[in-house]
Amino acid sequence: MSKHTDAAAEVLLERKGCAGVITLNRPKFLNALNLSMIRQIYPQLKKWEQDPETFLIIIKGAGGKAFCAGGDIRVISEARKANLKIAQDFFREEYMLNNAIDSCQKPYIALIHGITMGGGVGLSVHGQFRVATEKSLFAMPETAIGLFPDVGGGYFLPRLQGKLGCFLALTGFRLKGRDVYAAGIATHFVDSEKLGMLEEDLLALKSPSEENIADVLETYHAKSKIDQDKSFILEEHMDKINSWFSANTVEQIIENLQRDGSSFALEQLKVINKMSPTSLKITLRQLMEGSSKTLQEVLTMEYRLSQACMGGHDFHEGVRAVLIDKDQSPKWKPADLKEVTDEALNNHFKSLGSNDLKF
Repeated sequence: MSKHTDAAAEVLLERKGCAGVITLNRPKFLNALNLSMIRQIYPQLKKWEQDPETFLIIIKGAGGKAFCAGGDIRVISEARKANLKIAQDFFREEYMLNNAIDSCQKPYIALIHGITMGGGVGLSVHGQFRVATEKSLFAMPETAIGLFPDVGGGYFLPRLQGKLGCFLALTGFRLKGRDVYAAGIATHFVDSEKLGMLEEDLLALKSPSEENIADVLETYHAKSKIDQDKSFILEEHMDKINSWFSANTVEQIIENLQRDGSSFALEQLKVINKMSPTSLKITLRQLMEGSSKTLQEVLTMEYRLSQACMGGHDFHEGVRAVLIDKDQSPKWKPADLKEVTDEALNNHFKSLGSNDLKF
């Protein structure tokens, strides 16, 4: 019954019990998502969705350190220097997969144990159930590499409580453990030592209904002990976050933080000032527009943005500074928010005509 189970496979696709199980299998690379993995997962997801014997789909990461640390963007940046094709294909097919997860007719359960960032969030957050553990580490850190929080970030981030999504998007702030659940990124929290048992119990269900599956998850969630009395890390700052980040421009957000002057505000200011000015402006507009769009409309918008970023300067410079040379000192162009013109911004959002992402 099992397919692709040789050790070298980058993704394992297996039928187990009542479920289809997807295992991201690049632990040395924190299960970073590449195009060949997307091309294996998508058709299998569609098959399982149609298969009357498959009652649920589970996705998890191998190795215990990461669910998926993001898309393998270094490869995309390097390919861009040779030719643009992979940059078109990767984002197009990744976003198609994000949409397929969202519209999946079978219960889809992502075990987001360990690092879950960027593309890893896209493989989980659009699914019906997301199970965090005390080892979960969530972030959308794209503004630091001259990109924007894609994979449907323009859809799910503005739908989090208050202006939390805008804060997470612009700063790349990391949420850990139970906070991933408190923020609404995860639907359940389970102590990591119980994760294996949870999976076994799900696989052992006989022709389960959605309610049966939800009951199992709920039972494990209710029994979880770790940090159960801990309040949300951003709880004390939420009122301020909601007020600072409700501004319509990045410049105004920065002014709000400066004016506040508290240590938390100045800490966020320091972080935002390191980000790509172009990325900050794209991201704020992406979230504002995305708040009233469907996921498919958002992914179409984000595909346009992705292609504009591939053809620009900051993404490749960000990948160089953070992932290749690791000097952590990107030289952004333009280097200042006021140099990012409305015209440049509008160009990022322009239709690609026949090259637009279509569903």
